[in-house]
Amino acid sequence: MPEAFPILISVAPDDAGKRLDQLLAAQLEVSRARVQQLISEEKVLVNEAPTKASLKLRGGEHITVLGSAERTPLRAIAEEIPLDIVYEDDDLAIINKAAGMMVHAGAGATEDQRNRGTLVNALLHHFATLSAVGGEMRPGIVHRLDKETSGLIVVAKNDDAHRKLAAQFARREVKKTYIALVHGWVKKDRGTIAASISRDRIRRIRMTTRGTGGRDAVSHYSVLRRLETAFGRFTLVEVEIDTGRTHQIRVHMASLGHPVVGDVLYGAPREMRARRGRATDEGGAISLARNFLHAARLELAHPRTGRPIALESPLPGELEAFLATIERDVASNVSTQDV
Repeated sequence: MPEAFPILISVAPDDAGKRLDQLLAAQLEVSRARVQQLISEEKVLVNEAPTKASLKLRGGEHITVLGSAERTPLRAIAEEIPLDIVYEDDDLAIINKAAGMMVHAGAGATEDQRNRGTLVNALLHHFATLSAVGGEMRPGIVHRLDKETSGLIVVAKNDDAHRKLAAQFARREVKKTYIALVHGWVKKDRGTIAASISRDRIRRIRMTTRGTGGRDAVSHYSVLRRLETAFGRFTLVEVEIDTGRTHQIRVHMASLGHPVVGDVLYGAPREMRARRGRATDEGGAISLARNFLHAARLELAHPRTGRPIALESPLPGELEAFLATIERDVASNVSTQDV
């Protein structure tokens, strides 16, 4: 958002019918939630009077933005949230994170939206001590998983363990294996995607392999099964990553033309309709409310003893159920094939 206030905006005739918050989000290049906070703090005037975010503009109004929103400072707080702890000792813990849980505080207009229900909140409740290397907002966090990605994530309980674990990640010694279901049939049985990743200049919440100046990223995939179903073709793949870039697997698979099922940000459809006239309980369409991406295996050396730790996490119930739904409708003339 611009720093010079007040900001004066004249509503063009072409903008008639738009909501006030919609127009300002586009004009100021900030989220609608941020604009709504500005309006609630009466820092937005329309024709010199405070108003509501839902105001429908007529064209010709004069908007004045008086200042920036006063965001409540984030602070990590303990919350009694259940955790699936699959390994724990004095130095580290390995958690099986559920989809829908953010790892640490993020964006949002209110403190509840930004800093509630995160893995960090749960960790602070469950563990007496956590490493401080990552800062006050990320105690214990050595690496991350996307909000809608489930599976194994390692947490450091002290600073020495954190530094040694981080060094393993930096040296690419930690083996991270994911299971993903993607749209379409991946052409090769196995392959390596080595494509740098940078932030999309147009849609800032996305990452891309098409930008310049990105960070190197390497993913190795192998096909587990190809499925021809009433809802289309899918490939179940296993993916090992050498690097841990933001949205790496999602971006890399989408770059091949095979977005992860459920990942609408990178081109997956919101719902899949049955072909050949099949009717389902959902009216011929199915959808997945999360990404079909799961951190299934994690292998590393214990930061104190050096002994190997290898853990696995099975696919969560909602992903197993989705697979069962589409496999139930595998076309009779093309059976599921193991690769």
